[in-house]
Amino acid sequence: MRLVELSVVVAALCAAPVTAAALAPPQASESPVAALAPNARRAIDDYVQREMRRQRIPGVAIGVYSHGRPLYLKGYGFADLEWGAPVGPDTVMQTGSLAKQFVATAILKLAEDGKLKLDDPVSLYFPEAPPGWAGVRLEHLLSHTSGIGAYDSPELTGPGGAFDYRRDFTEDALAAAIAALPVAFKAGEDWSYNNANYVLLGILIHRITGQFYGDYLQESFFKPLGMTHTRVISDTDIIPKRASGYEIQGGALRNQAWVSPTFNATADGTIYTTIEDMGCWERALDTGSLLSPSSMQRLWTPVLLADGKPNAQGYGLGWRINTFKGHRRISHNGAWQGFTSTMVRFPDDGLTLVVFANLDSGNARPDLIARVVAGLVDGDLMPAPTPVLEDDPERALRLRRFLEKAARGDDLTDDFAVGAGYTPDSALGRDVAAALPEGWTAAPMLLVSKIERPDGSGRYSYRIGPDDDSRLLTAALAPSGRIAGFGVAPDPDNR
Repeated sequence: MRLVELSVVVAALCAAPVTAAALAPPQASESPVAALAPNARRAIDDYVQREMRRQRIPGVAIGVYSHGRPLYLKGYGFADLEWGAPVGPDTVMQTGSLAKQFVATAILKLAEDGKLKLDDPVSLYFPEAPPGWAGVRLEHLLSHTSGIGAYDSPELTGPGGAFDYRRDFTEDALAAAIAALPVAFKAGEDWSYNNANYVLLGILIHRITGQFYGDYLQESFFKPLGMTHTRVISDTDIIPKRASGYEIQGGALRNQAWVSPTFNATADGTIYTTIEDMGCWERALDTGSLLSPSSMQRLWTPVLLADGKPNAQGYGLGWRINTFKGHRRISHNGAWQGFTSTMVRFPDDGLTLVVFANLDSGNARPDLIARVVAGLVDGDLMPAPTPVLEDDPERALRLRRFLEKAARGDDLTDDFAVGAGYTPDSALGRDVAAALPEGWTAAPMLLVSKIERPDGSGRYSYRIGPDDDSRLLTAALAPSGRIAGFGVAPDPDNR
């Protein structure tokens, strides 16, 4: 693929955030990196272009921000393959679930305005709530601890399903359909990422304010912050510099699948934006101008479960919170309709990265790109190589033979465990062959992760391919030793 590059290394123009504190420029000592040196820019460019080829991504946009100020904004590759349009810092991409932070911020703003309380029962706003939602509060929706049913399984969203992506629904009909789903667990007792939580929050914003959630975000945040390219998805509006989303099926790039306007307007992740606009948002986050300090702290504090312990994923309200090499990290990923995204904040270091890609989540990993770029900007943040583990040579050989058969497109029925759901499909072989690097058969398979269970089942990840162009094979094995599932994905250790 020929890579087209557009670069901006000067500050993007953002409207002044809404408090006086936001107008104060940061002191020079606040930023770990005042400007990117030419060698750092070259290293980022070289790495991103290599990783795009490895992940087969048509286009990538990267924003690096220091204390809310754009440090490096750059586009690589193509926004639209049919026209050869290049990606730039002003290319409009879909965020997917990365946009949950906008919705969470909106809910906390409504709480500050006295329009709701986070401990309000959901049934106060949803009279269609079933008995199983007793005890579900708004904070449970925000933190994915509600236990309500998930709507977006392939069975439910496929043709004829209760949430068929090609059907239109009113908001009331969508809420009623979610209310009819079986409850997964009692509110507050567990954590499970669930887009239905945020679908309901978007409907709630409409019911409270009288405004569609996208209009509320526009009026309350995007317009005041100067985020002029940020909005809800529309298939009918003319949107300058809109990128196209792509999927890989049968080893070939294809345009994203079509969904109805309903599912391009729900609050679980249907926002368009640019890395320039995300710089405006990041500056508002950095200066604390969006919400009160206590509300901002609540966004970025892992929610406690009913047993008093933080949820296992470290999820707050619209963000994941953890540490990386001793550095506090606040992040979220997103994926929707042939786009993937990630935003990673290292607040104590004053460093933030946003990466957008126009390829589906089964193939693109912008989060891996972000973590290496962070390390190229600040060496303390470079991920350490994954250590190689002691392996069972017989198992490694069996998996290599299985992968060879899969890449040839052979019938794998005898290799899969009963109930694995495998059916012979030539497209699977093309997908596997396209995902593997050249020369992988001549390179060793190195075990880098394993989870083994008492019943004999396990999950194993191998680095396959040449050192500078490797991939990860992950295979789940049933107690019988047969394959329960597998996948070939980007290798986090590629540099």
